[in-house]
Amino acid sequence: MIGSKIPRVDGIEKVTGEAKFTADLRFPGLLEAKVLRSPLPHATIEAIDASKAEALPGVVAVLTRDDLKAINPFYGNCFRDRPIVAIDRVRFIGEPVAVIAAEDGLVAEEALALVDVRYRELPLLSTVDDALAADAALLHEEFAGAGEFHDIAGLGGKPQPNVCHFEHYEKGDVARGFAEADEVVEETFEFPMVYQYAMEPHTGVARVSKEGITLWTSSAHPFLVRAELAHMFGLAQSRVEVIVPFVGGAYGSKSYFKIEPLIVAMARKTGGRPVRLAQSVPESMLTTRRHSARCRMRTGVKRDGTLVAREAEVVMDTGAYADNGPRVARRGVSRMIGPYKLAHCKVEVRAVYTNTAPAGSMRSIGGPQTIWALESHMDGIAERLKIDPLELRLRNLLDRGAELKTGATGIDADLREGTKIAASRVGWPGQKKFGRGVGISVGVSDSEAMPVSVALVRLLADGSVILIAGTTEVGQGARTVLCQIVAQELDIPIDAVIMRGTETSATPFDRSTGASRSTTVMGSAVRLAALDLRDQIQSAAAEALGVEPGQVKLCGGEAIAGGKHLSYGKIVSHFFGMPGGELIGRGYMRPGDGIGSQFPLFWETGMGGAEIEVDSETGQIALRRYVTVADVGKALNPAQAEGQDEGAAIQGLGHTFFESLQYEHCQPLNANLVDYRVPRFTDLPDYFDSALVENEDGPGPYGAKGMGESGIVATAPAVGNALARGTGVRIRELPLTPERVWRALKDNPRKGQ
Repeated sequence: MIGSKIPRVDGIEKVTGEAKFTADLRFPGLLEAKVLRSPLPHATIEAIDASKAEALPGVVAVLTRDDLKAINPFYGNCFRDRPIVAIDRVRFIGEPVAVIAAEDGLVAEEALALVDVRYRELPLLSTVDDALAADAALLHEEFAGAGEFHDIAGLGGKPQPNVCHFEHYEKGDVARGFAEADEVVEETFEFPMVYQYAMEPHTGVARVSKEGITLWTSSAHPFLVRAELAHMFGLAQSRVEVIVPFVGGAYGSKSYFKIEPLIVAMARKTGGRPVRLAQSVPESMLTTRRHSARCRMRTGVKRDGTLVAREAEVVMDTGAYADNGPRVARRGVSRMIGPYKLAHCKVEVRAVYTNTAPAGSMRSIGGPQTIWALESHMDGIAERLKIDPLELRLRNLLDRGAELKTGATGIDADLREGTKIAASRVGWPGQKKFGRGVGISVGVSDSEAMPVSVALVRLLADGSVILIAGTTEVGQGARTVLCQIVAQELDIPIDAVIMRGTETSATPFDRSTGASRSTTVMGSAVRLAALDLRDQIQSAAAEALGVEPGQVKLCGGEAIAGGKHLSYGKIVSHFFGMPGGELIGRGYMRPGDGIGSQFPLFWETGMGGAEIEVDSETGQIALRRYVTVADVGKALNPAQAEGQDEGAAIQGLGHTFFESLQYEHCQPLNANLVDYRVPRFTDLPDYFDSALVENEDGPGPYGAKGMGESGIVATAPAVGNALARGTGVRIRELPLTPERVWRALKDNPRKGQ
């Protein structure tokens, strides 16, 4: 079962349309909600008059700031700095100001125009430089207080105004290191704002009654949502139920809390009637995004290629509210050090508030931004020293077990092995022909997944099995892999195991779905639960067969001992003395139990190799070949592992070639799928390959590691390095649009010919 290409257990439901997503659910008396959003990026709200909207036939309720006085209206996983709807002022275009609940969506839409809001505009913080200026206005004048699940030491320390979070790391003697260097290479790289684009925009349905809150939502963190809603609305968690139907993608956009508090607050005003809010893609583009970043790197090296010292500074645009910005900033530190031998280094990362849409989690938080800079910089060093870039990496890569960051888990992979695979499969060093080039990159990310998960496995009296685990199936194939683990340990067919979506009133706790923790952490909890149940089956079978438990063998859904066979269903019936009852296995994961308390739990390792051809007349880059390499420990389902890695690499093509959310004076210019381009099948390289490295050396079940994020980080630097090697032109700002490439070639006529 483990290591086999098992078809997805939910695949048929999805491709036939039987799967029900949140927007497909139907409820008696369902109301539709629409949100009035701020047209201004920064302004005080002087008055709100919703009387005309309330009087419109079909409107049931209107939510404004006046309805938030009896609750705690602020939420956030790192800082509780974001109000359900704007209270004193708005801080970005698209911020909710009022919500209309009506009998149908058209009426609610009409009513939005009847809400009169009077604003007074305030100075703008358009960019991080504006926000960091000495005379900049303060976007948040008071510290909002830490959220419940921040997990970050020193949260709230602000070295300067408008800095959401500051991370500092230093080891060795940086000044001495630079003094000992033969060469110093300094470069600055820029990474754009990017939208996560899940096919299903944020959607939720809420009902509030005297019993409490029931919320149906496409959330990847239902237990954290439950806790936050209980905190905000003054309820015990037992009175808040969060139900997760099928989810149409997430990529970090459905982490923590997005629209859930807004829906519940609206439902409090509707007299017990359920309310649905289904956002459009443009609305979701103004709800969350990836951080843009500017990364300055300065590295001292010996002439033989030995890295001696590094100084790095990263400034990230976290938008109007903190969201996951502090955690993203923290994760940037290890990526700027890089998986290389380096005795002296200093890294500073700032997440800065601006008047733009809040930035949160996206696949490999902080990874693509910083690894784009680091791996491009490595090629810049190689060029300065006239050393082959592959050779430079092989000389400096950390050995297995070496420490990247003080106190962190040692590197748990053979980095040279994966790097050599990537290089060989793109034909390194490539042809010496202008316009054609090959490039490589190494991506190593720290998972920092909190190892807290609980799982139950129930064996029913007919021999069927129910797996109850809080991992959200967002398209990554978690249900299939977790069912495989149960089937493996109980020696039953996978179709005898069923797993449904999360209902927090019945499903045991899981910290979250993200940080590539589903297979490693939840998978470990599921395996422990299955092993617990296996022990119970053996003991119950031994009792029924009159033998010792050690004499019982489980095979194909039966217990076998002394030539006698007893099905699992009959074992349950015999145990309870009736054709009913069930045996329940339990599995717990917590720091120090099986998966250690040291962070990261594992290093997520991925390499990329690209071969490109550029048209010097148009600047268009053709991706002829791309290879992605992932060190997965053990691929429990190779087909799904390859799909995850390839999907991540394709997503990386977006910010490499065309994706960029554009703002001008805090006005979003392309927050729609007409003007904002995401990858299509026509963007795939001519040759596309995925290589899985399996050494069964991970902390998860059967030696598995997480691998859902590694493929996205290597794409851009591999392509950028190939472009530089093929044309002599180094571009340090993404995306590599035809115009940007054409201008770079035009500005360097000697290199561009």
